Amino acid sequence: MKRFRSCRICMSCWLAVLANWAACATLSAAPDISGTYWATTYSPTIQILGGGAPPLNAAGKVAYDRNRAGLKDGSIVDKARRVCVPDGMPRVLATPYPFEILQVPTDQVTFVYEMNHQIRVIYIDKPLPEPHRLLVEPLYNGHSIGRWEGETLVVETAGFNERTFLDATGLPHSDAMRTIERIRKTAKELEIVITIHDPEMYERDWQARFVYQERNDVRIEEYACNDNHRDLSAVKGVEPQ
Repeated sequence: MKRFRSCRICMSCWLAVLANWAACATLSAAPDISGTYWATTYSPTIQILGGGAPPLNAAGKVAYDRNRAGLKDGSIVDKARRVCVPDGMPRVLATPYPFEILQVPTDQVTFVYEMNHQIRVIYIDKPLPEPHRLLVEPLYNGHSIGRWEGETLVVETAGFNERTFLDATGLPHSDAMRTIERIRKTAKELEIVITIHDPEMYERDWQARFVYQERNDVRIEEYACNDNHRDLSAVKGVEPQ
């Protein structure tokens, strides 16, 4: 009887080892999108996939007009550039500076942006925080979770604060905004297509697309707010300083 009980315990341990091995194998099978990337073009105005203007509703138009006028006369401060708080989504995707993607540990994907030293952590196969936490703990870049669909990393983000713009022109969003990113690597490029869902500011969901070159010859540099930084002359659309 003791021998039988011992065998049962050993079998349970072995099954646990196999289950752990299977979980690790699944994680390690995720596509490799790690590396350093850099955009070749920059626009202060977000470019809508398919063309046209953002589908602002009445409240969105009022907010956008207010933001643009305030940025022009100085009554509204672009804190992402003045004091270097995080850019927020999707403005962070339009950075003219390089960024790096890390896939360690295997249950998360981390974006490290040179600009403003921003960090985005995407937790893989985890649920979003409970609605009350999204409400009481809003973040500049939101709370992000992800899952793999074949070669594409699908990222859902919610829980944004209202202190950011969608682009450098002051395009607005509310704290109800949610985004879905579809991220995939093609040859030596990285593509991100983001869907914006914010019924408080927009008549319908809309998308933008960002493409970056893989640049593993580049290393992320120190970024000191309001100091001189790396040469961006190779990025089309960046105004000379």
